Amino acid sequence: MVDLAAAYTFAWRNAPRLPEQLLRAGFTVAADVAWLRRGGGVRQLEANYARVRPELDRRGLRRLSRRGMRSYMRYFREAFTLQGATPDQVRARVRLVGLDAVRDILEGNAAGSLALGHLGNWDLAGAWATPNLAPVLTVAEKLKPEALYDEFVGFRRSIGIEVIGLGDADVFRRLVRGARAGKRIVPLLADRDLAATGVEVDLLGHRARVAAGPAALALAANVDLIPTMITYERLDRARRKVAGTPWGIVIEFSGPIPVPDVDPTLRGPDRRRAQTAIMTQGWVDAMARTLRESTEDWHMLQKVFIEDLDPERYAKTQAEAGELPPEDVPLPAPDVAGAPES
Repeated sequence: MVDLAAAYTFAWRNAPRLPEQLLRAGFTVAADVAWLRRGGGVRQLEANYARVRPELDRRGLRRLSRRGMRSYMRYFREAFTLQGATPDQVRARVRLVGLDAVRDILEGNAAGSLALGHLGNWDLAGAWATPNLAPVLTVAEKLKPEALYDEFVGFRRSIGIEVIGLGDADVFRRLVRGARAGKRIVPLLADRDLAATGVEVDLLGHRARVAAGPAALALAANVDLIPTMITYERLDRARRKVAGTPWGIVIEFSGPIPVPDVDPTLRGPDRRRAQTAIMTQGWVDAMARTLRESTEDWHMLQKVFIEDLDPERYAKTQAEAGELPPEDVPLPAPDVAGAPES
């Protein structure tokens, strides 16, 4: 059995020493092999892409998923070498769109809650942001084994990102305190509902479940909610020479999502939930436009759309989130063996 933590440690320590062309070739081969094997992750990627791009036939979808796997492996290749990149290289790899949406907030000594999807290279964006925009505070999914999680946290801290582990004590309160302190950005990957406390939204005409965190943080800390999309682009010769790689990223900041007016009879948690749901749909709509334009950069090999979720398990998730009364949760069928997939 492969020791994942040891493998990732080896990659982070040794990949920066290898020639860029050799790494690109190796990770492209890895992407193509995974694509050809068409395991569960690739099949789910194609199912997700099929909903984003319904006009594609089977052949077009397969070509798109191949580009998606190459984009996904590009992210890992860049992550393994990012610690060896110079500040000039990092700056050359990043292009900004709509920066004023964030700069105006930070110049007022406030913070911003950034809603991100699993698009492009969010670690490169974080490595750029801390020295060039504002300190970065975020949450990381707890991975198994724990040693692998520790490696990821260590990597992100090494590039200037402050990390709180999802599942640690008082995660949300720590995020709120950090945001209220001002002059920082809090980007949260939110196109998956990892905590089973998310929001059901419309994503390109399909029901999906995403995390409530970015909107909930914006409301609790009284900061702006800013949709932030990260996609890849090929670099021209001048930028490519400085960057040391043919690929860079575009970070696009959208205007803040306004806090909505809701039913005035709603009070307390009910009012906050209603506002969170509307604001979450707002940033999901912004993400949907990017997904249509840069589908291959959406590294989503997991289930997001409601149609893919196990109905019984999803009903329980809704009940736990207060969306269904407990008596409406169907009991498991007697012939179901093992735990249902999420």
